[in-house]
Amino acid sequence: MVSTAVSMGSSERSKKRVQLWKKAVVQFSLCFVMGFFMGFAPGGKASFFSTNAAALNQSQFSPQPVEMLHLSTTQNDGAGNSKTSSMAETPVEVPARSRELETADIVQEGENEAKLVPRRLLIVITPAGSENPAGGVLLRRLAYTLRLVPPPLLWIVVESQTDSSEASEILRKTGIMYRHLVSKENFTEAAAEMEYQRNLALSHIEHHKLSGIVHFAALSNVYDLDFFDELRDIEVFGAWPMASLSANKNKVIMEGPVCDSSQVIGWHLKKVNNETETRSPLHISGFSFNSSILWDPERWGRPSSNQDNSQNSIKFVKEVALEDESKLKGIPQEDCSRIMLWNLNIPVGKIPRYHQRPTPL
Repeated sequence: MVSTAVSMGSSERSKKRVQLWKKAVVQFSLCFVMGFFMGFAPGGKASFFSTNAAALNQSQFSPQPVEMLHLSTTQNDGAGNSKTSSMAETPVEVPARSRELETADIVQEGENEAKLVPRRLLIVITPAGSENPAGGVLLRRLAYTLRLVPPPLLWIVVESQTDSSEASEILRKTGIMYRHLVSKENFTEAAAEMEYQRNLALSHIEHHKLSGIVHFAALSNVYDLDFFDELRDIEVFGAWPMASLSANKNKVIMEGPVCDSSQVIGWHLKKVNNETETRSPLHISGFSFNSSILWDPERWGRPSSNQDNSQNSIKFVKEVALEDESKLKGIPQEDCSRIMLWNLNIPVGKIPRYHQRPTPL
């Protein structure tokens, strides 16, 4: 009897151990399966308990006072000087309704600031010619200036056909949006060559219907950077005074319009032998125009350009600009007498030797 009781007790203990192991395996399997499927659940959604806890915290702490910091404010007086005033930091209780209104005002201000006015495209034309021994140096100097102008800006450089790749290498390294045109015509006079290259650039604009403000930038021009901001305000035609500096003469020649505010009322005319020149008062670098006058003249109340005008677009544009000076806007608008462009005329013989092209052996 004793042996039978002992065997029965040992068998019961073994059964209990087996049941414990089965429970452990089942619980482990359930936890593993639940964890496996929870891993596929999206992590951005809050659980039921976190949602209730957040609602409970919000209800408990919403009536509490909130501290607002009054930051320094800047005011402008009539003379253009700025005054800064600051206020002390004081705790202020803000109702929930006012916080909602403040949030709506901030969102509305952010939407208003996000509305940016696009800048008008500037189309800068530079004829490089073929007779300037310092052409590469001056082209690189002008490129450094144009790099400081806010985009969009398109630089059209026209040069005569040559074996040198200097201009192409300079343009590729500028970081400016450009178009490089090559003229195959041969000229004996530098002035005729430059005029042809300018008209070639205008034909390119007309053919591709590029929309923007056109400006002729000579290699010898020196600019005030504010000048380019003024160009973008031109609607149809614009003109400005410029100073021509000569390297071999100690004098400055003024050219361009005489203005009352931004209205052109007269012209500074260059004189030779005490006689006024009969040429156009518009210097080639002293005026700009809307490029659509080339490919859409009817928009500005002009008939379509004929074949003669298309061959000499510069002459056509000057004639249109001088026909009605009311369309001609003087810049800068506040003070048209302000000089923002200088033309430095350097004779070829005055260029230092290290700027001149090497003589072929």
